[in-house]
Amino acid sequence: MQTTLYLDISSEQWPIVYRHEYNVRFMGLEKLHPFDAGKWGHVFKFLKTACLINEDTIAVPNEATEEDLLVVHTKKYLKSLKCSFNVATIAEVFPLCIVPNYLVQRSYLRPMRFQTGGSVLSGKLALERGWAINIGGGFHHCSGGKGGGFCVYADITLLIHFVLNHYPQTVQNVMIVDLDAHQGNGYQRDFKDNPNVYIMDVYNKGIYPFDKRAKEYINRKVELEHFTEDAEYLGKVAKNFDEALSEFSPQLIVYNAGTDILKGDSLGCLSVSPQGVIERDELVFRKVRTRNIPIVMLTSGGYLKKTAKIIATSIINLHEAGLINEPPRRY
Repeated sequence: MQTTLYLDISSEQWPIVYRHEYNVRFMGLEKLHPFDAGKWGHVFKFLKTACLINEDTIAVPNEATEEDLLVVHTKKYLKSLKCSFNVATIAEVFPLCIVPNYLVQRSYLRPMRFQTGGSVLSGKLALERGWAINIGGGFHHCSGGKGGGFCVYADITLLIHFVLNHYPQTVQNVMIVDLDAHQGNGYQRDFKDNPNVYIMDVYNKGIYPFDKRAKEYINRKVELEHFTEDAEYLGKVAKNFDEALSEFSPQLIVYNAGTDILKGDSLGCLSVSPQGVIERDELVFRKVRTRNIPIVMLTSGGYLKKTAKIIATSIINLHEAGLINEPPRRY
């Protein structure tokens, strides 16, 4: 299929994907939500201040169109988003119920479509450059027919379908490594019993979404207790990731790098330190990059004000560790 999401970028641009329209601004209603609606912009600002990237060196994605979304989503589901009540239920911002849908589309759903376009583009760039980071995305509770848990579009499922459809000779097998604090039940339902998609999910078993049916489709399930700390968490991630890579040989890894594992995050209910998050991301990238497997990182959940700086610090650390390489400079 033809799409405007698969852009070419110049050799001077990083495979770091972002645009200003990712951020949600909705007459102050966004402040009623536990999510920092400007988190993605804050990450970009920290990275720009550190002189890692700027407006000229990032990859700027296009908005996912209805035709793009229909690769995975049903027409019935997309039509349901034209009702503000349905969107309010998914977003868990219930005052949206009384907001005209054209405003909901413009101020909330359009940013999500840009982030979804960013995830799809990141899949392409990872195959070309060996890695890519979408500063947004990671909507792992949304499936082709149902949204939930703040997740409106199934960007992980879309990313994988686009790669498999556009690069059938290059990519046959994809591994999802989901380290968000919550179970990724959306894509799990989409890829149920699909032998070409291997799912490793490390999550707090005592929080949303409690989707027992979707758990049946996880290849490597690692369930954590409340308030799990760094040593136990990192040990389980390392051990299970090694075992996953010994069981399955992917040509692409989709890494859902949620930061809601942080101590103090009231939705994740784990107790990982900021340094633990940085070490986790380095651990994942080191294991993948030494095996020359392309990797896409999505930032996913994270509900503390300090989250954006930690994400940026982690990306900077990946660069300093030589795990993500900068494009050649012009002189």
